[in-house]
Amino acid sequence: LGLENLRRVAELRPDKHILFTEGCQELSGRPLESVMGDWKLGERYGMNIIADLNNGCEGWIDWNLCLDHTGGPNHVGNLCVSPIICDTRNDKVQYESSYWYLGHFSRYLRPGACRAVCGTSRDVLEVTAWLNPDGSLCIVVMNQSEEDLDFWLKVHGSGAVSTEAPARSITTFVVDDVENACSLSADSENGDASTQAACLSGC
Repeated sequence: LGLENLRRVAELRPDKHILFTEGCQELSGRPLESVMGDWKLGERYGMNIIADLNNGCEGWIDWNLCLDHTGGPNHVGNLCVSPIICDTRNDKVQYESSYWYLGHFSRYLRPGACRAVCGTSRDVLEVTAWLNPDGSLCIVVMNQSEEDLDFWLKVHGSGAVSTEAPARSITTFVVDDVENACSLSADSENGDASTQAACLSGC
């Protein structure tokens, strides 16, 4: 229901900029140590960011990019896990899985990018695609399954390439010049049959 309403607002008011704000993972009374290093936290971020971007959001803001070893400070005791944990007891910094997942969007989707129509032939893959102002096409593919998935990445009018989404991973593909499909690069993170992800470029 939430994504349907988001899509409706985006369609009814294309003149408005829609941002998701205050993204976080609350601890709900658990100690921070019990969730640190949990790959599923990053997957939750990735799943939500892809869904929000595909349904009309133009941006996604994390409420707490950096917290201390308690999941705070917080004036009302609403402690959370954040992408970066700074342990003030021993001056150590730990990057959580959500940090790496956020990077697959913030490193490659540039200001002014517009969403490209995209889809996948398998429900286990999540995908979003964006055409950047420099002409590059950024495609983020997320595989939450326990299996490596081979698939064909097809870009309309530019051909296809056989590739893989490793189990429990997020991978960003960049086509540097989508009109000529001159080069494809990939960046992947992971926690531990043939599929297609197809993209049509154009704003």
